[in-house]
Formats: sequence, C-alpha cells, structure tokens
Amino acid sequence: MSDKNLIGTWARRFLMEHLIGERNLGRNTQASYRDCLALLLPFAAAKAGRPVDRLLVDDIAVEHIRAFLSHLESDRGCSISTRNQRLAAIHALALFVAGHSPEYVAWCTQVRSIPFKRAPKGTLPYLDKVEMDSLLATPDRRTAQGLRDYALLLFLYNTGARADEAAHVTVGDLGFGGSPAVAKLFGKGRKERICPMWTVTEDVLKPMVAGRAPADRVFLNRRGEPLTRFGIYALVKRYVHKAGKSVPSLLGKRVSPHTIRHTTAVHLLRAGVDINTIRAWLGHVSIDTTNIYAEIDLEMKAKALAHCELPAPSGNPLRGSVGVMGFLRSL
Repeated sequence: MSDKNLIGTWARRFLMEHLIGERNLGRNTQASYRDCLALLLPFAAAKAGRPVDRLLVDDIAVEHIRAFLSHLESDRGCSISTRNQRLAAIHALALFVAGHSPEYVAWCTQVRSIPFKRAPKGTLPYLDKVEMDSLLATPDRRTAQGLRDYALLLFLYNTGARADEAAHVTVGDLGFGGSPAVAKLFGKGRKERICPMWTVTEDVLKPMVAGRAPADRVFLNRRGEPLTRFGIYALVKRYVHKAGKSVPSLLGKRVSPHTIRHTTAVHLLRAGVDINTIRAWLGHVSIDTTNIYAEIDLEMKAKALAHCELPAPSGNPLRGSVGVMGFLRSL
C-alpha cells in the first residue's frame, strides 16, 4: 500500500502545503479545516473498519460523507451553516487530491457533487447607539482592569476589528504620530489594513502602552499575558450582562465581538460614510460582503417611511373593481 493512497498523507499535505503554503489562509480558517478533518477521519474509519492511520482515499466514500454531514446535524447539533462549512473543507480537500493525483479525479467529482444545504437567511446582529454607549459606560475606569476593558471595547467599536485581530495587535501596530492616530490590523490571510483611531481611543491607549516594547501585545490579562480571542469573547459577554441591567434590550440579543464589528459598519453607514470606505475599514475582500450593511440601512429607512405614510383619502373614486376599470377605460 503506497502512502499516496492514504488519506492521512493527503490531509497533512493539504493543511501544510495548500492552506498555509499556497493559500496563506488565516489561523481561524486553518483551525476550521483541521477540525473538520479531525471529525471526518475517525468517522470514516469506523465506517470502513480501518484504523485512521491506514485509511485510504477511496474509504472516504460519498455515502460516508453524506452520513457524516447528517451526523453533524442530528448527533452533534450543528447548524446548517456549520454543516456547509465542513462540506466546503471536504470539497477543498478533494480538489487538492485530484489536482495532484489524476487517478482520483472521478472520486473528486463524486465528492464535489454533494450539494450545500440551503440555510435560512438570518438577521445580522448589531447594537443601537444607546446599547453601544451603555456597553462602553459599564467598565469601571477607576481600576486598571476596568480601564483596559474600556480600551478594548472602544478599540473594537472604533476599528471594527475581529476578536483575533484585536488579540494580536501589538504596541508597534499603533501609530500615534499622525493626525489621526492609526492602528494596523492583520486580517484573514495576514492581509494588512490601516484604521484611523478617534481621539478618545488614542487618549485611552497611549498611556496604557507607554514604555512597553513594540512587540508587546496591547491587550493583556491580569497575569500580564496576551488576551486570546476566547478571552475577548468572554469579556464582551460579561459586560453585556452587566450593561443589560440598565438597557434590557441587550439581554435579548446574542452579542459577541463580531456583533460590535457589525455595529461599527452600521453606525458608519448611518453617519454617511461611503460603502467602499467601510469595506476598506473592515477589511472585506468583496464589496458584496459590505453591501449587507447597505441592505440593513435600506430596511431601516423603509420602516421609517412606513410610519410617515399619509392615510388614503376618504371616498377614493378608485376603490373597488368597477371604479378601477372605469378609470382605465377613461384614459
């Protein structure tokens, strides 16, 4: 049995050569693809009756993949979106294998024929201005930890940074020399973007990082270690719960660091900022992604317009089928 037939060999090459070496995908995407394979391979090995290390490419049969996708939804409770993400990773692996070993083209075609499941379109979560203001007002800035938490929440709101981007921002990534001050962020695929910082953000961050080395992370935990994206998620959740006592509407929303990112986009749009500027601000590759916020803005305007509609005049001569037809014949 050649190593070329083992799916484990291809999985290693796919993760190391393709995702990192060729695509330079972000850390979170790499982890997502890795986690998919970590779930799929033991499942397929059990179906094929082989150890994972001796599992062949042909053992990843279409019927096993379909069973795996059903297992994700029914047994693991995954959403349709997560199911589709796992399938996308499997499609990518199959395409990689076939691209380097033509004898697996037929297998790849079968795997890639498995369709994505249509998912219901969810609403994009964001915070209204009063909710965001309440969240920012919650940390106790009289304490060092409270000041750091306020700085982090303000930084997320100002830049629209993803949790992972905020976790990895360093002191050297902050530029206080110009007007305005700026923050350098590295998004998906290490794509760099520059975000302007408000004066209030600069005033909070500047003394907080004074005297620290450029390579130091900006946001540290109590032990002086860098905050992780999971720590940032927990921090946001904690302050949402506290702020919800004064603004109850917060408790009815699923708020995460990404919700604050959406909030940044919606508030920029409401302030009249051009959609292409928002795209660059958030680091979106496609303008289609940013246009989602424009759709939200149109929905808000439509709702506002509905409240301003004038009532129909009484005694409308066009009311009823006879009146309408008579009107049409008169034209």
